[in-house]
Amino acid sequence: MDTVIVLSYIASAVLFIFGLKMMSRASTAVRGNLLSALGMGIAVVATLVDRQILAYHWILIGIVIGTIIGAITAVRVPMTSMPEFVALFNGSGGIASLFVGWVEYHNHFGAYEGFTGATAVPLIATYLAVLIGGVTFTGSVTAYAKLAEKINSRPFLFGGQQVVTGLLLALTLASGVLFLIDPNSTLAYAALMGVVGLSLVLGVMVTIPIGGADMPVVISLLNSYSGLAGCAAGFVIGNTVLIVSGSLVGASGIVLTNIMCKAMNRSLANVLFSGFGSAAAATGHGKGAQGEVKPITAEDAYYVLEAASSVVIVPGYGLAVAQAQHIVHELGTILEHNGTEVKYAIHPVAGRMPGHMNVLLAEANVPYEQLVEMDAINPTMATVDVAIVIGANDVVNPAAREDKISPIYGMPIINVDHARTVFVLKRSMASGFAGIENPLFYKENTRMLFGDAKKSVTLLVEQFKTA
Repeated sequence: MDTVIVLSYIASAVLFIFGLKMMSRASTAVRGNLLSALGMGIAVVATLVDRQILAYHWILIGIVIGTIIGAITAVRVPMTSMPEFVALFNGSGGIASLFVGWVEYHNHFGAYEGFTGATAVPLIATYLAVLIGGVTFTGSVTAYAKLAEKINSRPFLFGGQQVVTGLLLALTLASGVLFLIDPNSTLAYAALMGVVGLSLVLGVMVTIPIGGADMPVVISLLNSYSGLAGCAAGFVIGNTVLIVSGSLVGASGIVLTNIMCKAMNRSLANVLFSGFGSAAAATGHGKGAQGEVKPITAEDAYYVLEAASSVVIVPGYGLAVAQAQHIVHELGTILEHNGTEVKYAIHPVAGRMPGHMNVLLAEANVPYEQLVEMDAINPTMATVDVAIVIGANDVVNPAAREDKISPIYGMPIINVDHARTVFVLKRSMASGFAGIENPLFYKENTRMLFGDAKKSVTLLVEQFKTA
């Protein structure tokens, strides 16, 4: 039986690795997700058999409840709400790791032979599982509240905030030292409970200063935290596959976070502590008229698109809000049948979580080969006849290139303003999620098609069908 368990864990680890690798490409991401799910299923079954559990009724109840919640979530949660639910899932992993560390220590309290070579790894792992798990849980809940607009999405800053956060972190580290010195003492148990409370407060403190525009980075980072917490929990209970899977999630999350930061030309420290967006909101920089906007009707836009030989569609969060991905795909298909080359330009931080636009367009069956990354589309943008911006704002804002005092100056953007004509589909002239005005709207080659994105694109499709 032991051999079967070991082989099951090895198979699970291999499936995790291959699944993660396949998720790096849109064309294989679905299969990668299924492989990873299969690996997790094998790992769960093997662990339940390996641990010789005496009573399975609570586990079966948990499986039933979890299955119901997962099924309802998968069916009913719209794509617009997926980022905040990803945040909640990250938080669930964090709180689970916290409970594993806490319960395992409680069950063995008084049996530790001090802080020795034999107990060092499980004790340190217990501390880390509780600390990282607590930060992940409340940080994820706070991120969910910002994304779901349960609280204001702008950065929440106050005087001495970083000092307070630093003191909390210092207290957390000091509590960890007290816990490790004599793990069998009542003081050590109290110290660990202190770590539980402090970690929960720290999670809120490190997330509230982060504005909504930085949420893709935060979601990625919290995902990494949940993996690291799971890895620590694996060391606590001596479960190899949990260590492997947690390490993979933690490492991939850190890599993805780094990619997100580079996409915004900012450091992780700047994202976590700068309160991005607050400066613009406080100073009013970029607000006020910068020229005259030029509205366009769907009928006039149709004539331009009908004559275009190349069109680039740039999706943003507004596309998800309007649930316009299917009608946009229909417009793209009509344009292709009309002899137009159609591409979809994807910015790494478009939307509210990493890969948000890729998932949204995949749901509408947009061909993978039409999805083009920012670095690949920008060199050819000057040859594009029409760039259609649907719900995107900050990722196409020329202020990132032109305005040295703009909060987003230096951030790589999709250079839609270099196209011959730009159609911007927006409900109004309101600024984007970062609260920064966009000079693109006032460019000579820009035309504003106001209204709900889905309705506007539907009107364009009808123009083609009735022509």
